[in-house]
Amino acid sequence: MRIGVNALYLIPGGVGGTETYLCSLLDGLAEIDGRHEYLVFINRETSDTVVPRAPNFEVLRQPVNAVVRPGRIIWEQLALPLAVSRRRLDVILNPGFTAPLAAACPQVTVFHDLQHKRHPEFFRWFDLPFWRFFLFWSAQISRLLLAISESTAQDLREFYNIPSSKIRLTPLGVDPDFFRIPPRRRPEPFLLCVSTLHPHKNIEALLHSFAEVRRVHPGLRLVVSGLHGFASASLHKLREELGLTEAVDFPGWIPRAQLLDLFARATAFVYPTLFEGFGLPVVEAMAAGVPVVCSDIEPLRETSGDAVLRFDPRDRRSITSSILRLLGDDCLRARLAAAGPARAAAFSWCRTARQTLAAIEEACADC
Repeated sequence: MRIGVNALYLIPGGVGGTETYLCSLLDGLAEIDGRHEYLVFINRETSDTVVPRAPNFEVLRQPVNAVVRPGRIIWEQLALPLAVSRRRLDVILNPGFTAPLAAACPQVTVFHDLQHKRHPEFFRWFDLPFWRFFLFWSAQISRLLLAISESTAQDLREFYNIPSSKIRLTPLGVDPDFFRIPPRRRPEPFLLCVSTLHPHKNIEALLHSFAEVRRVHPGLRLVVSGLHGFASASLHKLREELGLTEAVDFPGWIPRAQLLDLFARATAFVYPTLFEGFGLPVVEAMAAGVPVVCSDIEPLRETSGDAVLRFDPRDRRSITSSILRLLGDDCLRARLAAAGPARAAAFSWCRTARQTLAAIEEACADC
């Protein structure tokens, strides 16, 4: 088959976890599949290094800037279908929610979550029409939908009335580098949170709770590493108001080597999110042998089992008490550090790639 991959949405360092997903998925596909051809459509901002250097992968750079969303949407909807026809592709994989609605071949579209339906309050008013229109119609016209968790699959059934027969579950994977961290861990007095600074990540509540934790552990620091979203200014202001300017770092989206180093040195990992499609940072922390304390929500329950300590993310006292409990109990931290890698071992990018390829082949089976 000739498989098109619609990577036009990618803004390096600007789309959070879906960048990790795309790069890891492509690497996984290159590892398991040498039969099919992959033609990857990228934008001006994206380096061709995101595409594996394998003989069956080809980079097709398009003259469009993804950072200008209206231009990217127009190109995806009008120019991409023409390119697909010229290249005589058999199927298109859309890894980032949206699909070209007029493409002439079958499509498989990945849904990471339906946050805009569950929590529209976390979106800017001018963004919501885009999410509502294009995600709905992408779900309708695609031959198959890939959901990265059962929670997302359930939302597709509930909000878009998609039958289960059209949905395939493809959980995310963990980079093997995380499993190599436990033997070299040397914990230092800081908590790590790998998260964008978007409102649904609940970093505001974490800052308030951390200020209380510091009363008991005055030398403790907090590092929140991830994409700076539109709520970042208010979080920087809150950090100052709480007197945490020297105790809390917001390094932004950092290179992979630096991120792995943070996992190797953190005392514990905290994740206070209010909503997730999968919650990959929690699984990565478990793989790294970092004791995890996180929100008691789906899909984190689905992915983490009993390998983490949980709290109510809407109750700051619950967040505070859970962090204090973890910090004060050496045996608990040791138990979670041992349980994490075993639990995370169920998630691999090769498995994700195999499930994705199976769906792509299924979508073309009747063509």
